[in-house]
Amino acid sequence: MGDGLEEERRRWLVTKVGVKVSNDLTVKLVHTQAEGENKLKLYSYWRSSCSFRIRISLNLKGLEYQYIPVNLLKGEQFSPEFQKLNPIGYVPVLVDGDMIISDSFAIFMYLEEKYPQHPLLPSDLAKKALNFQAANIVSSSIQPLQNLAVLKYIEEKVSPDEKIPWTRFHIEKGFEALEKLLKDHAGKYATGDEVSMADLFLAPQILAGIERFNVDMAKFPLLSRLNEAYSELPEFQNAKPENQPDAPSA
Repeated sequence: MGDGLEEERRRWLVTKVGVKVSNDLTVKLVHTQAEGENKLKLYSYWRSSCSFRIRISLNLKGLEYQYIPVNLLKGEQFSPEFQKLNPIGYVPVLVDGDMIISDSFAIFMYLEEKYPQHPLLPSDLAKKALNFQAANIVSSSIQPLQNLAVLKYIEEKVSPDEKIPWTRFHIEKGFEALEKLLKDHAGKYATGDEVSMADLFLAPQILAGIERFNVDMAKFPLLSRLNEAYSELPEFQNAKPENQPDAPSA
């Protein structure tokens, strides 16, 4: 990771993680900024891989944020209040003062420019382009085919039994592309020896492939190795679905 980044990670490890109840809404606070400073607000759903990406980014940058759960299964994303934040009804949404940003790619880029500590995009143009490619394979070619609306449509129009195999086929197609893209560039992490944007998009997708869609990761040795590397990073582990306050077992 580099000495500077490793020291930043050690400082993150000694920060406190607390749970607070506000307006009957359970929110998670990651205490890393000075007391009294305005908190970012993250509208999130525990199992959303798009939200997962941003939780990792916030953790790596040491940013304090208020976790506001949006229950997608109950349709809370269609409430008038949430529709004012994001008319398309997707999570995540980040609120930073007067700024309201939706879409995980846009939120990532906003955080990267507004909060440059622990940069997650390399300065090298070729490596930056590689990160964009990997992130876009996940966000444009894989993840949209596994969101709730698509899965529900397949279940209704085709067959409930086809939902998982159909989705798994498309995830594996994307994983094959990622293996080819990254095989000559990966180090400890996706595009080198430091965590970068690509890793934030890969980690949630790999986890979803394993836990929700029964992807056989033996077919994807590089992604399997990266998944092991992510399991050693507390910033990633803290952001995992089961560790969110709205997770069923939380």
